[in-house]
Amino acid sequence: MIIVGAGCGPGMLTEEARNKIMGATLIYGSKRAIECCLEFIDEKTEVVEITDYKSLSKLPEDAIVLSTGDPMLAGLGYLKGVVVPGISSMSYAFARLKIPLSKVAVSNAHGKDHLSAIQQSAADIKNGHISFMIADPEFDTIKFAEYLNDEKIVCAISVCENLGYPDERIATGTVQSPPKNKSGLFVVIAGDYPVLV
Repeated sequence: MIIVGAGCGPGMLTEEARNKIMGATLIYGSKRAIECCLEFIDEKTEVVEITDYKSLSKLPEDAIVLSTGDPMLAGLGYLKGVVVPGISSMSYAFARLKIPLSKVAVSNAHGKDHLSAIQQSAADIKNGHISFMIADPEFDTIKFAEYLNDEKIVCAISVCENLGYPDERIATGTVQSPPKNKSGLFVVIAGDYPVLV
């Protein structure tokens, strides 16, 4: 199978990804991943929305599997098969904030233990990294900021939501005055970086 990065929003497919999708006879993906790629899916292609992620390893060998963002950033890159990278929320957000990717450290709080991810993020920031947090709808940026404050970390915090969509929003604050997300599709960046005005 081929795992194709669908990008973090519409219009963020690479040329290689588009070519794989246009040549596919069978495509699997989440509703959002399919929507991001819809204009390149042939009407004769069989498209199956993924509802059971536990059985993905049993998909047919000729399947294209769409993974939102980049498959290797908390995506479906763990599946057997060739991986076609996509434009990740990390690359996109760091470009918008003009932060070099060479300083990034990733923490994953999406469907995982939030406190462990927050602790990892705090340690990364103390070590001079810019923390990129993959969040989920239940992730609380205020609690994250409170934890950083308790650890005596002074830094910027950005909430980047609906990246690539018409209602994209990037809000930056501080540990003392953190931004709050307004939607469930967001990532959080924290560390010592210049705040764009």
